Amino acid sequence: MKVFVAGATGQTGRRVVQELVSRTIPVRALVRDLEKAKSTLPTEAEPVVADVLQPSSLSAAIGDSTVLICATGSSPSFNPLGPYQVDYEGTKNLVDAAKAKGVEHFILVSSLCTSQLFHPLNLFWLILVWKKQAEEYLQKSGLTYTIVRPGGLKNEENNDAIVMSSADTLFDGSIPRSKVAQVCVDALFQPTARNKILEIVAKPDAPSRPMEELFAGVA
Repeated sequence: MKVFVAGATGQTGRRVVQELVSRTIPVRALVRDLEKAKSTLPTEAEPVVADVLQPSSLSAAIGDSTVLICATGSSPSFNPLGPYQVDYEGTKNLVDAAKAKGVEHFILVSSLCTSQLFHPLNLFWLILVWKKQAEEYLQKSGLTYTIVRPGGLKNEENNDAIVMSSADTLFDGSIPRSKVAQVCVDALFQPTARNKILEIVAKPDAPSRPMEELFAGVA
């Protein structure tokens, strides 16, 4: 197995890379800035320069990777096209490239509440709308997929247990990015994680359950 990580220098993506490296899984990390990659990513990861908005750059970047984890996301800005370009067009380009390369499993980090049109986050240039469109494009692609919808993302670690549920059943809550990374990487090894939408948060009062049980419990 070799994993291609898109958004590798982002707050969630870098934790995905760290989780993969900690398990000695080979990683190709998509970056736009090699210097930033060197200061951000583990030396075991192989940085490759490409841009999700430039489809012609993606095939060579993916290389011989067998699975792909997409942890890209538009940054807050005054550009009204940001979410459309990054969260939809960029993901669409990655899906097309992954399909052309015969990638075995595509994991997409999305967000809770993508099905809620009137959610406050959609005031930020319809960000959840475009994430939902990206999800649907992946689902229709024919690729084996796992869509991970985390709650509010926290940089700080905690010992709260992961709560995992099926699509459109969790509507609030938060989760450390490190736990999102753990779910993404564990999903690569669990057949019951395939072709599912997984909504995840972390709660201090939830029982701690094995990852296999969490995946299997989602319809």
